Amino acid sequence: MRYFFVALFGFLLLALTVFGIAGRRGTDFRKPPLEIFDDMVRQAKLRPQVPNSFFSDGRSSQAYVVGTVAQRIGDQPNQAWQGTAQNTGLVPGTTNYVAAIPVPVTAALLERGRERYNISCVPCHGPVGDGNGITKKIGAMPVVASLLDKNAVTIPDGLVFHIIGQGKAPNMQGYASTIQINDRWAIVAYVRALQRARYATLEEVPAAERAMMK
Repeated sequence: MRYFFVALFGFLLLALTVFGIAGRRGTDFRKPPLEIFDDMVRQAKLRPQVPNSFFSDGRSSQAYVVGTVAQRIGDQPNQAWQGTAQNTGLVPGTTNYVAAIPVPVTAALLERGRERYNISCVPCHGPVGDGNGITKKIGAMPVVASLLDKNAVTIPDGLVFHIIGQGKAPNMQGYASTIQINDRWAIVAYVRALQRARYATLEEVPAAERAMMK
């Protein structure tokens, strides 16, 4: 029993010591409280909008260095970054999605779209866009939207771009932080190519290649 009281006394003494040092931090006192580590409380810093003699202009907040903040996108130097169809997928000045991809659709763009699609989209939507990716096969996502459904085929290109960037409930997350704007349009172009391949007719196949088809 004696050891119990000794241990209890030691515990109470330790608790009282800890409380005495740190237990009242943040409370108003006539004198500043005891601070063991004050470097995270009182830091040497410049507050915004406050005069400071460190810089030659006397201001704490400095303007951005010319050329360090992106104001243009892609290869169109005269196009402002904000509010453009290429950046938002919307018709400028409206909330309507653009019907067609606002960038030139080239073989290089389709190849880039294929590459990006295989990295970010194939695990769920599958190689041909039918929604039979590995996540569905292993049961991680039992329901995956097919990109070959009528609704996916008929929605505007701008909406496809928006879904890639912002995601769609309940299962798809947004990829705006990992897929760049131009790459999103490349994926849109490749998705349209997958849809075209699925619903193309024999008459649309070049005559020279029809003989290779069964």
